[in-house]
Amino acid sequence: MKCLDFDWPNEKKDRCVPKLLEFLSYTDDTIVLVISLVSTLLSFLTFMILITFILHQDTAIVKANNRNLSFLLLVSIMLSFLCVFLFLGHPVDLTCILRQVSFGILFSVAVSCVLAKTVIVCIAFRATKPGSSWKLWIGSKWSNSLVLFCSSIQVIICLVWLTLAPPFSEVDTHFNQGKIIVQCNEGSIIGFYSVLGYMGVLAIISFIMAFLARTLPDSFNEAKYITFSMLVFCSVWIAMIPAYLSTRGKYMVAVEIFAILTSSAGVLGCIFFPKCYIILWRPELNARSHLLEGRHK
Repeated sequence: MKCLDFDWPNEKKDRCVPKLLEFLSYTDDTIVLVISLVSTLLSFLTFMILITFILHQDTAIVKANNRNLSFLLLVSIMLSFLCVFLFLGHPVDLTCILRQVSFGILFSVAVSCVLAKTVIVCIAFRATKPGSSWKLWIGSKWSNSLVLFCSSIQVIICLVWLTLAPPFSEVDTHFNQGKIIVQCNEGSIIGFYSVLGYMGVLAIISFIMAFLARTLPDSFNEAKYITFSMLVFCSVWIAMIPAYLSTRGKYMVAVEIFAILTSSAGVLGCIFFPKCYIILWRPELNARSHLLEGRHK
């Protein structure tokens, strides 16, 4: 007698027993508890940095590179850490849709903020020359418009993906003889890699612009920190793709979660840790006079 797809023979081959379900379970997988703890701690750390920036929003170092962009970037990073919880537990159609859409849009907002910060650095130093027409481009409206435009493209990509072939949950009974893999089917692999590809394009543009602007005076300039953050971001996701393609089931999900946490932490650490160090432990450097000295070096 042949067992059904959801069963398999026991050791004596005299009856069929149910196969085990495989997914990132809160009750059966220790790694889920570790991921949950790390995600919670990183999101709490991001929240504390956000509070620190809000409390010191009128200081020179917070105002130097558009504090509104910094606030938006911190919020998007914090939500990126929290969206990891959509990847945990038993997959259903709703979580399969929400996990990829939220991840794609939140990361695009974050990288768009980084890109806008990089552009602001370049414009700010060009505008210091007498009679420069670049002064017309300085302001929060232009940078906010850039973030909105870049993020809107990702939203459109996600909407097209969800309209034509949305992700859904499925079970794989053939890959592993003794287990049933409960997983999310991306619906359209083109849609999934279009989301990743667009984020990659934004990150590469930010990296190139920040790399070119890294030699500008240090006090005003966060381009070198943006360069490192985008280098970490791109390296993580480039390394993630072959690992993602070579795994199945819950290990594939774990690889994507690792990439989300690592790349978000890289952006957070490279851009905001140096500023927090100055705000909390070197307040004498957090003065307009110090920034102006660095600007004319």
